[in-house]
Amino acid sequence: MNLINEASPHFHGKGSTQWIMGMVCLSLLPTLVASVFLYGLGAPLLVLVCVATALVTEHVCCKLMHRESTAGDLSCVVTAMLFAFTLPADCGYFPAILGTVFAVAVVKMLFGGIGCNFANPAVAGRVFIMLAMPIALGAYPDIMGRPLDAITGATPLAMNAAGAEPYSYLDMMFGLHAGALGETCIITLLAGYVFLLVMRVVDAWATVPFIATVAVITGIAGRDALYQVLSGGLALGAFYMATDYTTTPMTPKGKIIFGIGCGVITALVRLFAAAPEGVAFSILFMNMFTPLIDRYTRPQPAGGVKHALV
Repeated sequence: MNLINEASPHFHGKGSTQWIMGMVCLSLLPTLVASVFLYGLGAPLLVLVCVATALVTEHVCCKLMHRESTAGDLSCVVTAMLFAFTLPADCGYFPAILGTVFAVAVVKMLFGGIGCNFANPAVAGRVFIMLAMPIALGAYPDIMGRPLDAITGATPLAMNAAGAEPYSYLDMMFGLHAGALGETCIITLLAGYVFLLVMRVVDAWATVPFIATVAVITGIAGRDALYQVLSGGLALGAFYMATDYTTTPMTPKGKIIFGIGCGVITALVRLFAAAPEGVAFSILFMNMFTPLIDRYTRPQPAGGVKHALV
């Protein structure tokens, strides 16, 4: 028998970073195609601007850090696509570029690049634009060429907070309502997520508790639980941002805790805060607790000492 006397990892799978990120990009294509039908060519152009900005930003950051460029691993492309999906198609190119630069340069590269960032860059970029340029996130375009009036121009969560539910479940599933270009068509997001599950790129340990917690809490509070699940950025956040390798816990137990925490915060924001949406804030908040969750949920080696919860 041969003994391995070298640093881990000892076994290598076929899934390189580039392959994994490529699979995520591929899974996002149905939602991108749906955005073209819903909002026109402005949607893919916005995504393209974000992707180009991310590639240039990461390449420049690597040059300034005297490192080989990592733009080719496609991680910045995934960040750009997810960030673009949190924006309305008519938000304008300046907020898209500014948010992408912040996500890649500040949140990702400033902390050392892929695998070193403490928060999901796409989520952080969304929160940054939400705080810095909130007006840009309220510019909702026409849907399939149909102008939005004062009522149908509001997002489902905004209408729900006002005591109305003007959209059917079918409208919610196929994105026939106002909202960000990647948050509205739930059916394509679900298809992309199932594809990633089949390819074993992601798992459901954080996703299911996240969605279930929001449904249970809002249902207990008297809201339509299914309407809440289909609204806002919950599907995008639970499927793609709560499954991030770097900023979510490593163990199944830790991921369950992470998902429940995200669900609790999202539900509380929707029920009691002035803002109707809370997915981005909940993920960003729980990202900060990921190291602590990992510390107390990772398996102890044989003979190891378990950390005290103090």
